[in-house]
Amino acid sequence: MEDYAGSFEVRAVNKYVSSSAQKVRLVIDQLRGMRAEAALAVLAYMPQGAAKPVAKTIASALASAEENFGFAREDMVISYIVADEGPTRRGGRFGARGRFKPILKRSSHITVVLIEESA
Repeated sequence: MEDYAGSFEVRAVNKYVSSSAQKVRLVIDQLRGMRAEAALAVLAYMPQGAAKPVAKTIASALASAEENFGFAREDMVISYIVADEGPTRRGGRFGARGRFKPILKRSSHITVVLIEESA
């Protein structure tokens, strides 16, 4: 896929991740502008649960860039990464005195765009 500047971009999307978009944003805010391999190294040591699906999405974009476009892994940089809200599953449990306690199970969609930047 070619963007407006003439350089190629590689996009990967991970949908219906079972973590809220707010929690995923805490992880991805630390990765913007990093080289993709460095971002994967940082994510390996992050304690947040959302780090695993973010790493999976970046690894997928890297594999796509390598396999489909022939880019080198070392040259790929995260140019755009975002977590959007996915659908919310609604459930609940019954509380004391006949009350109902709603439980919202939120999900998110993670989008990663990599561009080639020569060193």
